[in-house]
Parts: sequence; C-alpha cells; structure tokens
Amino acid sequence: MLDARKPDILKQRYKFNVGPLLAEARNTLLWADTKKVKEEFDLQILTLLGPKTDDDLAKPTKAGKKTAESKEKKSSPDASKDTSKPTVCNGAISSPQDTGKSEGLSIMELLRNAPFHKPGENHKTDGYVITSSTHDILKQHLKHTGGQVRTRFPPEPNGILHIGHAKAININFGYAAAHNGTCYLRYDDTNPEKEEEKFFVGIKDMVNWLGYTPAKITHSSDNFEQLFVWAVQLIKQDMAYVCHQKPEEVRGRDPPPSPWRERPKEESLKLFQDMKTGKFDEGQATLRLKLTLEEGKVDPVAYRIKYVSHHRTGDSWCIYPTYDYTHCLCDSIEQITHSLCTKEFQTRRSSYYWLCNAVNIYCPVQWEYGRLNMHYTVVSKRKIAKLIEGGFVSDWDDPRLFTLSALRRRGFPSEAVNKFCASLGLTGAQITIHPDALEAVVRDVLNTTAHRSMVVLDPIRINITNLPSSAPASISVPNIPGSDSAGTHQVAFANTVYIDSSDFREEDERGYRRLTTHQSVGLRHSGYVLRVCAVNKQGDEILSIDATCEEVSVSNKPKAFIHWVAEPVKCQVRLYDRLFLHESPEDASLVPEGFLSDINPASLTVVTGALADRSLAVAASTPYTSFQFERVGFFAVDPDTSDDILVFNRTVGLKEDKGKN
Repeated sequence: MLDARKPDILKQRYKFNVGPLLAEARNTLLWADTKKVKEEFDLQILTLLGPKTDDDLAKPTKAGKKTAESKEKKSSPDASKDTSKPTVCNGAISSPQDTGKSEGLSIMELLRNAPFHKPGENHKTDGYVITSSTHDILKQHLKHTGGQVRTRFPPEPNGILHIGHAKAININFGYAAAHNGTCYLRYDDTNPEKEEEKFFVGIKDMVNWLGYTPAKITHSSDNFEQLFVWAVQLIKQDMAYVCHQKPEEVRGRDPPPSPWRERPKEESLKLFQDMKTGKFDEGQATLRLKLTLEEGKVDPVAYRIKYVSHHRTGDSWCIYPTYDYTHCLCDSIEQITHSLCTKEFQTRRSSYYWLCNAVNIYCPVQWEYGRLNMHYTVVSKRKIAKLIEGGFVSDWDDPRLFTLSALRRRGFPSEAVNKFCASLGLTGAQITIHPDALEAVVRDVLNTTAHRSMVVLDPIRINITNLPSSAPASISVPNIPGSDSAGTHQVAFANTVYIDSSDFREEDERGYRRLTTHQSVGLRHSGYVLRVCAVNKQGDEILSIDATCEEVSVSNKPKAFIHWVAEPVKCQVRLYDRLFLHESPEDASLVPEGFLSDINPASLTVVTGALADRSLAVAASTPYTSFQFERVGFFAVDPDTSDDILVFNRTVGLKEDKGKN
C-alpha cells in the first residue's frame, strides 16, 4: 500500500496525507487493531523518511495574509517578559536576543536555568522520535539512572583540546554538576591511525585543569563487540548494506546512488563478515546505513576497513565504526540523558535518532549549542600540525596557539577560561570572538590573584652615590596591594639598582615624566627619589648612571615612580603576540596564499638579559605560576625553567596607563 505511493511520499515527505491510506487499510483489515495499524504506518514512514527535519516541522504559511513586518513583530518577545533565558527549537538552543551574553553568571548558574528536558521526559522534546516501545524503554532508563542527569564529553584522542573544547567541557560537566548529575569522559577512539597516548593524557589533563573530574572514563572501543552485533542486526533488517563505491565517488552534495543499495541482505551479511576477517583491501568495501541526513547526505558510512593496530584492542579488528554510527549508540549504552554537542552536529540528529530506534534501544536527546571560534588563530588539528612541522610554533602547547595546553603555558588561569565560557551564555549562534575579550577576563582574574614582583626587561645600572648607611637592606612589599591576606615579600635594596632603559631619557621630552638628566624619579616601595649626577657612556651606549637619592617628601615628590631591582637574578622573558597578521587567516579573500603565509614575524620576542628581584627565584619554582611584573604585565613561569635559568611567558599586558609617561 505504501510502496504504491512511495514516489509521492518521498516528494512530499511528512506533508503527504496518509488519511486515505489509513482508511483503506482499516477497510481491508476489518478485524485488525486500528491503533496497531496506525503505529505500523508511522513506523514504516519513519523508516522510509527518517526523523522530521526543520522543514517538515515548519507550519505552512498562507501567502498574502501577513506582511514580513507583521510577522517580525509577532515573533519579537514582549518587552514586559523575561527574555534572558535561552529557548529551544527542535533541539537547538537559541537566544531571544541572539547575543547569548550572560554577564556575571557562573557556568553553574547559567546551566541551572538551561531549557533542557528532565531525565526520562525525552519524549516531550521537539523532534524526538517516538515509537511503540519508547515509553517502556524510558521507564527502564529511569530505573538504571535513578532519574539522575548524565552527560558526557566525547573528544577524539587525535589532537590537543582547544578553546572551543573549553566551552564544550564547561557545558557538559557544568550542566551535570548544576543538576547534581554525573559526566563521563569518553574517548572516541575509532580512528586508530591518528591516535597517540599523549593525546589521551593531554585531554584528561585539560579536563582536570578546568576543575572537573569525570565520574567515569570510558572509550568507544569498550563497545566494539556490541557495535558489531548491532551492525549485523541492521543488515538483517535491511537497514544497512555493504557498498563498494570509492570515497571520491560519494563526496559532495549529490553523489550518485549506490548500485549496491538493494543487494540481498544475505549477501551483505557475508560480505560484512569478509570485511571483518580481512578479505578486502582498505577502501574496497564499507558498510552504509539506509537513511538520508538533513544536509542531503545519503547513506552515511557505518564501518570502514583500516589495517591499523588499535591502542587498546591491538589487531583484533580491521574494521572500525565511524562517528555517525558510534556516537549515538555509545550514548545509549552509557544511558546518557543529554547529548550536548555543537551546532554543526544538528545535521546528524536524524541519524542519531534513527539509529537508536532502528536497533530498538534507549535514545538520548541531542541538544546543540553554538560553537566558539576565535580570531587570529587556527584550531584545526591538521593545520596546527602543519605549523609545528614548519617550525612556526614549537609544539601543541606553544603559547601563541589557542589550544588549552598553550593557554595554560601562557599563564591563563583556568578560572578565567571558565568565566569567559560562562560570559558567552548558552546560545545556538556560532560566534567568533576577538582574543581581547578573553584576555580582558584573564586580566581581571590575575589582577586579584597574581602576586606582584619587579622585573626589568632592558636594564640600565644606577649607582647611588649617597645611599645612607641607615637605608634598609630589604623592603617589605605587599604581594597584592590592598589584600592583607595575600601577605608580603622582601625586596633587596642596595646602592646599585637597575631600571628599565625606557624609564630614562638624556634630554627632557614634552609629556615625559620619568628620569632625565634634569628630572627626578621615585623608586617604587623604597621611599627614595633619584636625581642624575652623571651618565657614563661608551660611544652612544649608556653603561651606567650615577645618581643621588633623598627620601621622598612633599617638596621633592616626583612626577612618577618606576620599578627597579637590586641584587637581581637573571631571567629569560618571552613576549608573545598574535600568531597571525589577519583576524581570519583561513579566509582566502584576506590571505590568498594560505594561512602559513600570514604568520606574524613579531609574534615572539625573547628577552635574554632581563633582571628579576631575587625573591622571584623562590616564588617561581612551580610551572604556570602567575605574577604581575609591576608596570610591565602579567607573566607565568614556563616549564623550561630550571635551576640555571628562570623563564617567564607574557600572559597579557596591563590595562593601558595613559599617565605612564
């Protein structure tokens, strides 16, 4: 009956009127349960068409009835109503004001108000597919979880996590925590040729760094046996088939249909077993699912052949499941309540629901949120690998990158990264952020947490010729001004100090407020003012400056106070800047020769002759510890620091001080 109208059904999809067909079926099957007949109709149409798309769900509009202006007015939120909470449409999160900004809220506070379904109420979600067994399966699911929220963060272990993953980590772990639930870390280890142990370790390390602990660590490979069993089941149900089209033949939006789509299932079963036992070369055969995705992609691949040893299963398998096949089934096995992912996976939602229902298992709800992108960087694993191979950056944790390990090495506190993610809100819109926005949050956090120290990047020696014998040998300086609880540290003071070359001019300059041959300057924290007696030079090079000092008073108060060091230790300071010249290095219209041609030649300056206060040698013993170098910026201890040399990375500069001159 349905086969006879199949062309019309495929053309009209869910807008096809099945009423006459149902009436015909009821007249033919006089003694049949009409409810069961309706369920069978729905199931067969679902199998044929897949889940409803946004177009299927859209209500038909009557032409000429309303103007675009009146429609827009109707869809606008009432000014008297609270529009701060995000809403949902077919599983995708949207913001009423399309900003997603959530100033001042923590990630927990933000996600506590997220408009997601309650555990066990999957069927109340727009677009969720309901079958005759859905309610029974949901009851079993609730028994298994006890009604607890359960999420997962499922990265591929083939690269290092980046700033976009920080948002994903915060949303998945944060939503579970906000509702007293649990979150799993699942390694999607289905691509063995690109997986390395350092990536497994690095991923867990970054999750922990952001302050989260997985309730359980799992692997997609834990389920290889069960995934294979379900693949066989799909073939037996004529929902999957073995195909021999080449990868290049199925690429693009409208690939030709597979000539093997209607092969007998008995034949596909035998060929799939042959794939498993190594009777085909790579690329000679795949297992494909019989469905069409929203984006028009037909029959996605479920299994492909790879003669590569797996880090956990060794050589037990030569066929590996794809993301499209694995993702939803592993979510089901782990009884995930909320499958939270970025918006680009919205086009996979139909296959997600179709696959779970095809093998008649628990089906979680997929929710999508907007992906986070950043200007002046690339996050593609392939492109970062090219940067490393070309020597443009040192490794995955080079502080010029926006991988999480790079941000940590640069000195970004995890607290700041989490606050930044929360500030973006929960929205379905894809956003690209200028690094200044992230750096502003980092600066705010460090301003209240980073201990102060004095470091001179380009030193000039000052010989104080009249330092009183009563002058202290050390000075107590607050670690954080205004915070008694942060304590103090001792700064050495002597008749030889070093100041930065930028803080001295031989001649007076208009607006210049620091040390000149005719203008005094104060030394921060010391209570002394310096006046130049002589400038000792060799040619044009200043070797040292002789100066006198006097205690600061109302009558001699200088225009400026500068930082300095005495009895210092030598250190290396790495000054990092944007890696790329253009904000969109991957945009061919801006960078026609490719992103590698857009490298900023001044993205790294290494200062080897910097001098630091001696107290810093003890305080800087732990990598990634942050400091504010007074009047210079915020810096972090680099892991390259050793007993022989202190190494610091510039994290961010200070807010511009217009009165610095």
